[in-house]
Amino acid sequence: MKTQVCIIGGGPSGLMLSQLLHLKGIDTIVLERHSREYVLGRIRAGVLEHGFAELMREAQCGERMDREGEIHDGFEIADNGVLKRVDLHKYSGGSSVMVYGQTELTRDLYEARDRMGGKVVHNVEDVTLHDLNTEGKPWVSYRDGDEVVRIDCDYVIGADGFHGPSRKAIPKDVLTEYEKVYPFGWLGVLSRTKPVNPELIYAKSERGFALCSLRSQVLSRYYIQVPLTDKVEDWSDEAFWEELKKRLPEDVAERLETGPSIEKSIAPLRSFVAEPMRWGNLFLAGDAAHIVPPTGARGLNSAASDIYYLYHGLVGHYLNGDDTGLDQYSQKALARVWKAQRFSWWMTTLLHRFPDSLTYDQRLQDTELAYLFSSEAALSSLAENYVGLPF
Repeated sequence: MKTQVCIIGGGPSGLMLSQLLHLKGIDTIVLERHSREYVLGRIRAGVLEHGFAELMREAQCGERMDREGEIHDGFEIADNGVLKRVDLHKYSGGSSVMVYGQTELTRDLYEARDRMGGKVVHNVEDVTLHDLNTEGKPWVSYRDGDEVVRIDCDYVIGADGFHGPSRKAIPKDVLTEYEKVYPFGWLGVLSRTKPVNPELIYAKSERGFALCSLRSQVLSRYYIQVPLTDKVEDWSDEAFWEELKKRLPEDVAERLETGPSIEKSIAPLRSFVAEPMRWGNLFLAGDAAHIVPPTGARGLNSAASDIYYLYHGLVGHYLNGDDTGLDQYSQKALARVWKAQRFSWWMTTLLHRFPDSLTYDQRLQDTELAYLFSSEAALSSLAENYVGLPF
């Protein structure tokens, strides 16, 4: 097979790039190691920054998002039982975020690819990248049963997540990796219950962090900070709801609607960045190159900014014969990635209880929160980062 751009990874990043390029007449093939049902079964982020929502509309995939998604102009922070609201609209100069589940977003992208006859190959095995940094053109091979399939292309996009083969194809003496592992995880529960609050609540308490989020008016997503040693089996639904209530302000806990969990999982928190994000004709995007704690809602949104830069770089190459965007991709993408890393680190440090923290650290944490709500400049910085920095 031949294509112009071979995209490894059929998650939202790979699908969005494929869709955007298709609309410009650029041919792509997307390879995904899992089935479509598996990809759509993954529970992920639900807060989309302003720029991400605009990108969905440009990809002609935003109709259902605009109809069913919820625009949030703010969120609340509970500091040991006291609620304080962050007015995103006011402090970001009129911007907001869209609450729309990643599962639904991915479904919209799949439907768009189907509608336009996009080539998405599922259940591929042994994906291998070849001739990425040679004078010739790259090619990708994968196994389909007993058959080995070859795809010749101009460029390879590695949007295949942290464990995919793309980043591993870059020589170790070329790649630099940065990582920070946090000493706790998030236990998350998805339930078919009415959200406890119209906007997200980030709760800091003596017992640890909690987050009240939502996917719709009938689907709620809640999290609590837990030790890395905990397992999902250690937490019954009843134990989860009981602990969540203890970390929320009393009036919020009283109106919390509980119910059976639809999905329950523990995600360890860590930060990761790989540099560079380009090697020869291979470009990394999303989790293949960087991971952030979910505290600042930057993970999927950081991936979207990668796609924005790649999309415009590839359009410049194919339609205008201009390689400036591709040549500057790694530098541009990493500049924004590191800003997302900083913001996620700051939010995580601000709101979580660290097991080995000194009383000095705790006082600084309290002071940081107090300063945040005493300073319009600090609130503006938070709002600017939360709604999304300009591409």
